Order: sequence, then C-alpha cells, then structure tokens
Amino acid sequence: MTNIAVRARFCPSPTGTPHVGLVRTALFNWAFARHHGGTLVFRIEDTDAARDSEESYEQLLDALRWLGIDWDEGPDAGGEYGPYRQSLRRDIYADIAARLLEAGELYEAYSTNEEVEARRKAAGQDPKLGYDNFDRDLTDEQRAAFRAKGRQPVLRLRMPDTDLGWTDLVRGEITFPAGTIPDPVLVRANGDPLYTLTNPVDDALMRITHVLRGEDLLPSTPRQLALYQALQRIGVTDFTPEFGHLPYVLGEGNRKLSKRDPQSNLFNYRERGFIREGLLNYLALLGWSIADDRDVFGVDELIDAFEISKVSANPARFDLKKAEAINATHLRALAADDFAARVVPYLVTAGVLPERPSDEQLAKLRAIAPLVQERVTVLSDAASLVRFLFVDEATFAPEEDAAAKALGSASEPVLRSAIEALRQVPEWQASQIEQALKDALVDGLGLKPRKAFAPVRVAVTGRTVSPPLYESMELLGREVSLERLQRAVPGNSE
Repeated sequence: MTNIAVRARFCPSPTGTPHVGLVRTALFNWAFARHHGGTLVFRIEDTDAARDSEESYEQLLDALRWLGIDWDEGPDAGGEYGPYRQSLRRDIYADIAARLLEAGELYEAYSTNEEVEARRKAAGQDPKLGYDNFDRDLTDEQRAAFRAKGRQPVLRLRMPDTDLGWTDLVRGEITFPAGTIPDPVLVRANGDPLYTLTNPVDDALMRITHVLRGEDLLPSTPRQLALYQALQRIGVTDFTPEFGHLPYVLGEGNRKLSKRDPQSNLFNYRERGFIREGLLNYLALLGWSIADDRDVFGVDELIDAFEISKVSANPARFDLKKAEAINATHLRALAADDFAARVVPYLVTAGVLPERPSDEQLAKLRAIAPLVQERVTVLSDAASLVRFLFVDEATFAPEEDAAAKALGSASEPVLRSAIEALRQVPEWQASQIEQALKDALVDGLGLKPRKAFAPVRVAVTGRTVSPPLYESMELLGREVSLERLQRAVPGNSE
C-alpha cells in the first residue's frame, strides 16, 4: 500500500435484484475503505436504458442501508465529484470523448461486424479474434466516403503496441502481451458512451485510487489501463488506480452464482430472518478470512482486520448451511430485548402477533426470547416456537403429526398424572413445575423422561419441538396449561 488517501468505489448497474456476489463486492470495498480511513464512493452506472430500472436502484439503496454499508460520496450523500448517476453525466463523457478524438487517442471506425469477419476469413484467421484494427489509418477521403454513404462511425481507442500489465492486489503480476487486445469501442455510432469509456473516466475524475471488482471484469483491465494512459496524456488525471480482482462466488454444482439463482437473491435472506451481523460475517468469508481457525466475528473486527492482500484468488463457494450456522451464532449473541424487537416483524408476517402488538404480548415475547434465540437459525424460525404462547385458546390445537406421535391412547395415564401433580404445585414457577412432573411421571409412573414429557410438551405447546417445557408452562400460566392438558387427554372433550 502506498501512503495515499484511499478512495474506493462501488459502482453497480441497477438491473434486477441485488445478489450476494454484488453485495460481497460492496462489502469488501467498504471494509477496505474503512480499514484505511479512506473514502467510499457509491456510483450508479445506469447508462443502459433498456436494462436499468428505478426499482432496482431503490433496491440497491435498500440493501446497502439494511446491511449498514454506508458511503461517503454518492446518492443522498453528495460530494464534490457528482453527479453520481452516470445517466446525469452524459455531457461529461461527450466532452472527454471529443478531447480524446482530437488528440488522436480515439479514431472513427466504420467497419461492420460482417466486414471484419470477411477480412479475418480472407486472411485465414479465426473470425472470433474480433476487430482487426482496420480503421486505424483511414484517410480523410476514406472517412468522407463512408459518411457520404450514410455510415456513422463508432469511436475506438487506439491500444498501445506494448505489453499491458499490472500488479493485481489479489492475484499478483498479470500481463497481456502487445497485440492481443483489439481496439475497443468506447462510443457507439449514435453517440452513446459505453462502459469501456464511462467507468474509467468516472474513476479518473472521481480520483479513485483502488478498484476492487469481480474476477469476471479482469479481461477488460488492459483496455482500462490503456484509456488511463490516454487520459493522462490529455490532462484528465495524473495517475492510474491499483486494481484487485475478487474471486467468483460459486453456487450449487460449483457453477458461478448467477442473478437468476434463487440462492443469490439478497432479499431472500432478509425475508427468512438473517440478521445484518450474521450475513455480513458470512459474506466476508467468501474469499477472505480473519484467521485460519476462526469464522465468527463482528463488523468492527472485520474492518480492523481487513487487508486486501488476504483475499484469496480462488473461487469461493456459497454454503447455505454454514451461512445459517454463523447467523445462528450471531442471533444467540444478541441481548434478549434486541432479539425480541428484531423478531416482531416476522411474527407479524406469520400471523402470530397482530400488526400492533399489545404491551402484554410484547412482555411475553421478551420473557420467552432468551429461550427461543438458542433454538433458531433465522428470525422466521421463531414463529413456530412461540405461536403456542399467543394463540387464541378457542383455536389452539396440537399439530397433527405431533398429536399422532405423542397423544395416542398410551398418553392418557401420563396426562392424567401430570394434571393431578400440577394442580398441587404451590407456586407456578418453572422449578416447581419441573419437580412436580418428574415426581409424578418419572418416579411415580417409572417412565423415561422422553416418554414422560413428550405428551405434556405436545399438549401444552402443540409441537414436539418447543422452548424449554417448564419455562414455557410458567409463561403460559397455570390455568391455560391445565386446560390444554385436560383437552389433550384421549377421549376427553372438556
């Protein structure tokens, strides 16, 4: 690292729903900028009117805000190098392109794809080699003749006749030999600027020092280096940023995770109840690690430890089970009241709580929160575990599968003994409930704990899996607990 003020950037195109690979790139740029006390620029590359959408733009803002990935310059933050949406910068691109053309860095090219292919074939070359730089040295007369025929030129960058290389911050030394990169189109025939122009021009004008981006963009880097050289020659900038290319994120079957893969949709994880801390932790592990023997860490720890030199060049595989395990660890680390507050929207969505829960309901939720957060992977898991505590008694009934397993005819003596013992409990506290049930069912009936408590658990909570039984019954209350046990006795309709 050179001793310069770091300026990193995140510059997505607003197409489709934000996906985990895109957000991983945002996270690494953010962590890099924050680690070095630098600036993060958020820029929207929205010059493709056919694909870009305002809905996607709003989703990008929503995703970053939810995750707490903030920016120093960009939409809503302002900055001296705005505007930060490329659709508002067309005059800037037109001016730079005109200056590059006048300086001979760009040239007018009239060749059609068919003409390039025909020339390649005539020369015995593979047409897949692409453009053959034919128009580089057209005379004024030839250009006039093409225009007279109604042809409009694209503008191409004159690539240097030397090797193009850089020291990649992730991959080390990379070199593209001279002559292997055809002159790229920077401006379409209709005057629209392409990514090959707008992206480096914006990076140059916004004084970006470090470009951290996906591995899929690595082949375009030589063109960007060549354009940077040209921009320096015409006085637009005086340096070239450092580049680092982040590894692919792979999905099922070790295929690159695509936007169309449901596993890649960031909002699916929010809807399930991943929390910011857990998802950021896991996304950081897609190509980076804080230590060889440690997977769980906080956001502040990530920022303190993040070094781009520690990012792996190897593809990272998205492992949902590992993501869930890490999220569960972060859920367990939350304060109980914080967990309760975060889980409320998921309980409302599941119909467990009304849109505006009462103070009594919220108090119950806070009371059971410590018991639940030890048993959930994502926030939405809590709905099935706490439903028994909030359901209308008139509609309460054990789940069919649970009832079939635990509330058959053999459960009758268990439930009757439990009811009799619980009626004698002096104070309705978990410890006394536990003692009464153990005395009656384990010692009194000689049952093993699993056989003894399964019917009671299903009768009271409606499920075979629930928060701790005795604490659940304490929260439910003596009257409701006994009523549910009574109704669960086989053949009993009271």
